[in-house]
Amino acid sequence: MPVDRPPPLAPDHPVTILLASFDGAAFIGAQLDSIARQTYRTWRLIVSDDGSADATRDIVAGFAASRPPGQVRLIDGPGRGATLNFLHLLSVAPEGAVAFCDQDDVWFPDKLARAMAALSPFHGPAHYAARTVIADAALHPVAESRHFPRPLGFRNAVVQAIMAGNTSVFNAKAAAILRRCAGDAQTAGIPSHDWWAYQIMGGAGAELIHDRQPVLLYRQHGQSEMGRNDTIAAMSHRIGRLLAGEYGGWLAANHAALSAVRTELLPENRRILDGLGKALHQRGPVAAATMARLGLYRQTRPGTAALFAAALMGRLRQCGPSSPSR
Repeated sequence: MPVDRPPPLAPDHPVTILLASFDGAAFIGAQLDSIARQTYRTWRLIVSDDGSADATRDIVAGFAASRPPGQVRLIDGPGRGATLNFLHLLSVAPEGAVAFCDQDDVWFPDKLARAMAALSPFHGPAHYAARTVIADAALHPVAESRHFPRPLGFRNAVVQAIMAGNTSVFNAKAAAILRRCAGDAQTAGIPSHDWWAYQIMGGAGAELIHDRQPVLLYRQHGQSEMGRNDTIAAMSHRIGRLLAGEYGGWLAANHAALSAVRTELLPENRRILDGLGKALHQRGPVAAATMARLGLYRQTRPGTAALFAAALMGRLRQCGPSSPSR
């Protein structure tokens, strides 16, 4: 569901911010300062550092010393990249709401407040994400990120990542589901923690909220883990990767992670997952027909057309038998 203006704030509930860091000394101080300026005060922060060789850990330690005792923790990450670091953070996070956080962004002061207000009406699991303001390395605004016109849900989530991890906040029930599923995601070698989280939430029937209001400056620089995806060049690059076959491997890894936790998914979404598993092992025309019957879609017509073109050309096909349903 889209959000223009969230409802009035409910009483504060603790939210744990999960920040994966690695050699982020050039930028992490600005991000930490923006967290300190949040109007939503009931937060705690866990920074999982993947073995930084610069001053990142010292900067985080200094920030922790400036905050109330216990509000900020610095722990060691697994040292195997950002995705596994975020999954590690989920595994150590306490019960309650969680928010993903990138080391090089800058949050607007009401970022957490908007998210927690938007999540507050829901008693079941709910996942909030929002637009961003794309900025250069010096934080000069360049453009707002895209607004996605089509509905959010599992049929979109299994083939496209649109719930930006650097804006994502999950209420307590949603976070509990993610914690239960994180170990299997690590084993499967998923390509992206935020794509996987959207899939888990969509599959479990969580409320999916996308805020049209930007909530942070999304800094672009030479070491960005993920770049902007709103330009013609960026979209062409992604379509090229889809057609080149790399995307099929991502779908297979995500499928394995989801299959391992299929009991968390709604029955209808288990059927979609099983159909996708078959499609990934079928020849081109049959695979495309299977995906069409499942109603899978990306957020734009060209993106959906590229998806089915890749299936038709056999670019998504995985060798070997499909994973059995459980």
